[in-house]
Amino acid sequence: MQEKPTNELNQMLENTRPEGLDTFLKENSRYMADAGKAFYYYMKDIIDEKNIKLKDVYSFAGLSESYGSQILRMEKHTTDRDVILRLCLAGRFSVLEANRALKLYGMSELYAKDPRDACLIVAINNRIFDIYEIDDLLAGKGFKKIT
Repeated sequence: MQEKPTNELNQMLENTRPEGLDTFLKENSRYMADAGKAFYYYMKDIIDEKNIKLKDVYSFAGLSESYGSQILRMEKHTTDRDVILRLCLAGRFSVLEANRALKLYGMSELYAKDPRDACLIVAINNRIFDIYEIDDLLAGKGFKKIT
């Protein structure tokens, strides 16, 4: 799914009249947050686009299917940002997609000025999604593993 930058949506809204708001919302709904369902549907949409099965995502993320599903549906909440990152890695998310998922979940995005996050960004940008390979990279730099 191609992201539409916020500034582009803002520009569109500058030219939108009240009677055109329904059309704007309908045409751009996939780019907008909906607190009640946004995280689950966003994650599911990205994973579906990449033709990955949810059960495989949970497995690759090192989560039980039950727990992973509860986290994804937001029936259980985690404060462990690495759990969400592992789901993103298992879903082969780009940095942009992972950042949006983190934001929708209410967590801080990957931050280039944070050395550990920088390692994760490099791994993702180089299409390294294997959790254990990433653990080795992080540990090799003296950072906490993601598992």
